[in-house]
This record gives sequence, structure tokens and C-alpha cells, in this order.
Amino acid sequence: MSLTRRQVTVAAIAAVPVAFSATGTAQAREQRTLYIAGDSTAAQKYADAAPETGWGMALPFFLRKDLDVANHAVNGRSSKSFVDEGRLDAILALIRPGDLLLIQFAHNDEKTADPTRYTEPWTTYQDYLRRYIDGARAKGARPVLATPVERRKFDASGNAVPTHGEYPAAMRALAKEEGVTLLDLQSLSLALWQKLGVEETKKYFNWTDTEQDNTHFNPPGAIAVARLVAGELLRHRVLAPRDVRRLDAEIPESWITWPSPATA
Repeated sequence: MSLTRRQVTVAAIAAVPVAFSATGTAQAREQRTLYIAGDSTAAQKYADAAPETGWGMALPFFLRKDLDVANHAVNGRSSKSFVDEGRLDAILALIRPGDLLLIQFAHNDEKTADPTRYTEPWTTYQDYLRRYIDGARAKGARPVLATPVERRKFDASGNAVPTHGEYPAAMRALAKEEGVTLLDLQSLSLALWQKLGVEETKKYFNWTDTEQDNTHFNPPGAIAVARLVAGELLRHRVLAPRDVRRLDAEIPESWITWPSPATA
């Protein structure tokens, strides 16, 4: 049975996550909120997926307690399917003046065999990203683009290699055209994987006894990428020094928790 766009939007609004602070408690609506629109690399994970960890789960550790993070990132979504499912509409129904909308897509936009998700870097990808930018601005919120975090891939010489084709360049060009702050997570994460090397990076991705996942993170990887995000938000003056904390501090892996799927 197919659903109408309105039914999908209503369902998405009903399913949106509560905005959480770094302590995990719901905060008052008048406080500023950072919304995340993205894919599985950023998304909240649950107990059945542990130790897989989205970087959005670790971001609150680097922000002041009263700056909420509402993580709407969802596994498997592209800039297109996120919109088509009504998930952007759900965010725009909640976002308020002064809030932030952090947008990271490309992993699933690259899937050429799936018309429900595929976008072309220099046309439809940019077109869909404009919908996030325009939607946030229409609500008085500030959009922030983030190039896709890199996968773990090395060549025979041990060099970390990019995997996202033209998508990062297309996002950079769009950010410049639209006057939107850009967090270049693709470049920053690629440099980090290069620094860590072939073997050490395995400790940052979801490598287990049964799985060798070079796309999704475990707690150390999610914490490392979230640290990059917070640092770039500060460097680009999206956030003030008072808004961030622990940028140089060790974050215990035990701070990462995976709620039961039944409570999601």
C-alpha cells in the first residue's frame, strides 16, 4: 500500500527524536538546538547495532550542556530520499530562529542503481541540498553544510584514498554560491585516516569478530569525527567558544550508550 506525501510527513513528525543535551535530558524549547540531517555515519544507533556508532551520538560531549542536539540522521538516506520521506519537513516543522541545521549527505546519493536515492553531483544533489538551505533560512535558522566523512580505504602504498567522487566538490561549490558555512569533513577525515594508517584506523571503524565495516564507526571513530565537527563549528564561528567544551580532552568510550530499539 502506498502512502501519500502528507501521510509520510505526519508519520515522520510523529517519529522525530527528542532533542537531547549532553546529559541526555530533554531541555526547554526556548534553548537553541542543533539539528542533524544525514545518513548512517551520523545517525543514532541502538542496542541491536552496537558497537556501531554515529558521530552525532558523540557530538553532545563537545557542546555545552544547554545546546541541544536533535539527531534526525537515518541509516540509508540520501539528500533525496530524506526529503521524499518527509524527514526534512519534520525538521522544518520544529526548527526555530537561531537554531542550526547541519546537513551531511553523499554516501547514499552515490548509489546509481537505486533511483529512490541516487542524485547526480552537479545537478540533483545540489538541487536537493538547496531545499535544506532554503528551508532553514525561511525559518530563521542557520544552515551548515558538511562534506561526507570518508570511508576507510587505502591503496597498496598505504595512502588513504577518497571514495566520494565529485560529491564533495559539488557541495563545496554550492556552499560558496549560497554563502553557507562548509565543514569539510571529507578532507579532514581523510587526513585523519592517513595520519592513523592502515592498521590503526581499524580501531575507529566497526571492525568486529564477525564484520569488517569500512564505512561506519565504533565509539572511538564516532568521537574522533564529532571532535572534528565541533572544532570546525568553532573555527568557522558558527559556535562561540562558550558553546564548545572538551575539544582537547579524552572522551571515555563508556559515555557512548545504545538505547533499546523498543524505546526508539
